[in-house]
Amino acid sequence: MIFGLGKKLTLPDASDALPDRADVMPVASHHLVTGNPMQGPWPAHLEQIVFGMGCFWGVERLFWQQEGVWSTAVGYAGGLTANATYRDVCTGMTGHNEVCLVVFDPSVIKFDTLLKLFWESHDPTQGMRQGPDQGSQYRSGIYTSNDEQFNQATASQTNYQQALKAQGFGAITTEIMPAPTFYYAEDEHQQYLHKNPGGYCSMKGTGAVCVS
Repeated sequence: MIFGLGKKLTLPDASDALPDRADVMPVASHHLVTGNPMQGPWPAHLEQIVFGMGCFWGVERLFWQQEGVWSTAVGYAGGLTANATYRDVCTGMTGHNEVCLVVFDPSVIKFDTLLKLFWESHDPTQGMRQGPDQGSQYRSGIYTSNDEQFNQATASQTNYQQALKAQGFGAITTEIMPAPTFYYAEDEHQQYLHKNPGGYCSMKGTGAVCVS
């Protein structure tokens, strides 16, 4: 991560956001770990979900390690600036979140299992930060692909709030919404912790257990 940047704790207005970029980010053809394509269209039996849980390097590794996850990619979503770069996002003036796209086979890994991993692997009560990483790009988010996912995600939030309350934590700040446009991050960030096994990862859960 670029330390010292990404400290902006509020989202920009459209009038303040960085302008769109015309160039679309180039994307590798295949995932370095799963060997599957990095971009759709996906096979018809697969689903996708996008999660924001702080620094996206560790988030992507968490999900590619799961049986039934077909492909993953890191990128930017939830903001205003089309085709933003990493440095753009780190200014806090795009409104984007660092996110991970997860493509999965629901006959092998259930969406509830992915939600459990999401809730238990970070602290969803921290607002515009995650651990040592501060800024709007590190906020907690679930960006759904259909109504069923949205309903399951909101129900799981209600349930997990009770588990967090029992552990002394405050209100969940996770944003849950239909998935906005996903912009792929630079290739250097894709499967980063496969390329750099000793690289930075700040993921840390609360210890509260998510019960479906």
